[in-house]
Amino acid sequence: MDEPIISIKGLKKSYGTNQVLRGIDLDIYPGQVIGYIGPNGAGKSTTVRILIGLDSDFEGEVVLKGHNVKTDALAVKKLIGYVPEQAEMYEVLTPMEFLELVGSLHHMDQAVLEERSLRMLRFFDLEAQKDQRIDTFSKGMRQKVLLISGLIHNPEIIFLDEPLSGLDANSVIMVKEIIARLAAEGKTIFYSSHMMDIVEKVSERIVLINQGEIVADGSFASLKAQTGGSLEEIFSDLTRGENFDSSAGDFFDAFQENKDTDE
Repeated sequence: MDEPIISIKGLKKSYGTNQVLRGIDLDIYPGQVIGYIGPNGAGKSTTVRILIGLDSDFEGEVVLKGHNVKTDALAVKKLIGYVPEQAEMYEVLTPMEFLELVGSLHHMDQAVLEERSLRMLRFFDLEAQKDQRIDTFSKGMRQKVLLISGLIHNPEIIFLDEPLSGLDANSVIMVKEIIARLAAEGKTIFYSSHMMDIVEKVSERIVLINQGEIVADGSFASLKAQTGGSLEEIFSDLTRGENFDSSAGDFFDAFQENKDTDE
């Protein structure tokens, strides 16, 4: 087997007395699409921030393609693309200006950058808005620009942290197609999301994290063989340990109990 392109050993992270990551060990290999899932507060976004070099205050070792993120963060950032759920953007810029800024930071050839920007904006139906200021854009339009900016330099490793936030159904389908094609080209994709149906469809391997620890790691088929359920049911079984139907019933019983008072 190839050497892992991402190697995580004994990763721990705390905020004060709150231990968010409790010893993550994970090897990811070139060309894999990893679905990294877990409930709120499980440590997903914290893991991503560490992997992309935005947080060096952690215990353990994290290496991307031979580069230690603590000692060689700049080399790591040259390898990766990152698409967050939301990000501060230079909203006074137009999409073309913003992409030119991102491309210049990656030392892209100007002609290649311009051609690629136009093609990617056209793909997301934003070509007509290429010279409008981003502060006039909807959340979905801004997310499309963020997606393009994370991919425009053709990175080897791509981190997607809830990348579909604000996108309409057609755009979601388009992003799924992009992920499939990137994977076919041998790109390594680390996909963090709450959207179980998307994770199930795009991921070659699913890693489920709960309370800062990995509780499941394998293909959807292998995880399903162990539990016999859907990814949502697997998620529920391993992170909550109780029946959601019962919980929903308890929730709505509260309305019924107070029905006379409401009326």
